[in-house]
This record gives sequence, structure tokens and C-alpha cells, in this order.
Amino acid sequence: MFNQHAKWLKVTRGLPWRAPIASLNYLLTSHVWRQDHNGFSHQDPGFIDHVVNKKAEVVRVYLPPDANCLLSVADHCLRSRHYVNVIVAGKQPALDFLSMDEAIVHCTRGIGIWEGASSDQGGEPDIVLACAGDTPTLEVISAAALLRQHLPELKVRVVNVVDLMRLQDDRDHPHGLSDVEFDALFTTSRPVIFAYHGYPWLIHRLTYKRTNHSHFHVRGYKEDGTTTTPFDMVMLNDMDRFHLVVDVIDRVPGLGERAAHLRQAMVDERLSHRAYTRAKGDDPPDVRDWTWPGDPDPVGPREPGRGTPA
Repeated sequence: MFNQHAKWLKVTRGLPWRAPIASLNYLLTSHVWRQDHNGFSHQDPGFIDHVVNKKAEVVRVYLPPDANCLLSVADHCLRSRHYVNVIVAGKQPALDFLSMDEAIVHCTRGIGIWEGASSDQGGEPDIVLACAGDTPTLEVISAAALLRQHLPELKVRVVNVVDLMRLQDDRDHPHGLSDVEFDALFTTSRPVIFAYHGYPWLIHRLTYKRTNHSHFHVRGYKEDGTTTTPFDMVMLNDMDRFHLVVDVIDRVPGLGERAAHLRQAMVDERLSHRAYTRAKGDDPPDVRDWTWPGDPDPVGPREPGRGTPA
């Protein structure tokens, strides 16, 4: 049904007598990273891959990282005409990282650096941690907090993607970034660890023309899962915060020798957390109740009620 509708929208764009119609809006809330009651048979984020095959003037894909971004994206999509908009956002309680005003600005940009979670102010980063999707964002922000705690000298840049089409070249999609804009965010030579909601190869497909593509390392869903806890799902697919820290240590030149103790500690944390989920049937409190430590929060100055589940 999506396929036929997208083709119909494409054709009718060329008919001057056919007025634009309200967009078709998909809101996908039962996503792959929460499988408390379902299981492996319900896990397939591949609809996004199918959507991006359609004409660039028709399709849009949004992955809001929190509830305020979801409100901003939904408002935009419901006002739009003649598109197919796909919004992917979980329906479970989660952290709010942005105020409503911040969310509107961030979603209007579609992509941006989260200053509070980054530690590269005033210089080039050693590593870029990128994320698209609510669960990947939580894991990246948590990994950034671990790096700040254990490797404070490391310059980390956190980039969050709401509008997936921003990753494409502006010559291929009207929402795409120019090479200059893309290079400014992701650099031309630094390693990029990208946590993505769906199948990792889609990010490579969208960015293969970029200068720094050879340094992109994408974590996402890789057909591993079962009926289990939320954190165990990300561990099964190597997208958890501890594995992301290991990825950083392995890919920043010269860091492996200096951070060998931290790398071992992260591997041990994975083993410990997996054993806890098997014994208790729940995630450990340090993961289940995690919030950004101290001040500032991941985006900007802390405000009352920020950084807590919404």
C-alpha cells in the first residue's frame, strides 16, 4: 500500500490540475528495541530501508530522540502536504533531553551537535559519536558520559540526527546536507561511531559519497534478539553504551594502549549486566534508572524537570 501511494504521489506532482493532498503519516511505535513481550519474529526495522528507495521529493523519515522532538516532528508532518512521512519513536517512558523550544530548533535543523554532551568545544574532536533514534541516542549519551568520566582529556563530539534524509547529499535529496555542512559536523578525517535505529548498512548507503565515509563505523540492528529486556536487546546487537566506549577506544589512534584498563572494564560491565538480566529478568538499576550525571545536561543548561523520565 505504501509502495502504490508513493508512486501515485510522484506521478501526480507532474499534473498541474491535481491539488496536493494531506501527507500520509506513519507513526511506528512498536519498534525493535523493546521486546519485553514479543520476540525475534517481531523484530524488523527494514520498513525504513524500503521507504528511502522511493523518490526523494516524496519520502521523509524522522527519528525523534525524545517526546518534545516527537511533538515538534508530528506538528510538522501533520501540516505537510503530498509526502509520505515516517516517524519512528517508542511508546515507553523515556528521558526528555530537550526543552520544547530546543526541540523545535533541533527538529527544524534536522541534525545538530549536542553541546552539553560534547567535549570538543574550541577544537577538532578526536571522535564523533552520532545517533539516530531514541534508543541509540540514549546509548550514545550514556557512552559520552562514561568517556567524560574515565577519559576527560578525550575530545568527543555528539551529533544527533532527527531527519534521516539530512545525511544524503543535497544533490540527491532536498533535505540533504552539502559536503561543506556535512564535513563541518562529521569532520573529514576523524573516526565516527554511529548508533542507528535500524539496519547499519542504510547509513553507509546514505553517506557513501562523503569525504569521511571510510571512517564511519555504524552500530544498529543486526538480526540478533529474543524476548528480553531493553538493555539486553542493545547488548545482543553490540549497540550498548559499554560496547560504544570499546568502539571509541579501538578506533581513536593511539588510544588503545592508553585505555586498555578501561576497555577491559567495559567488557566486564557487559558480562555483568548480561548475567543480571538472566538472573533477575530486568535491567540493572544503573541502566534502568540512568540520567545524565551532574550539570550540564546533554543539550544545554539544566532546567527544572530536565533529564528525568517523561
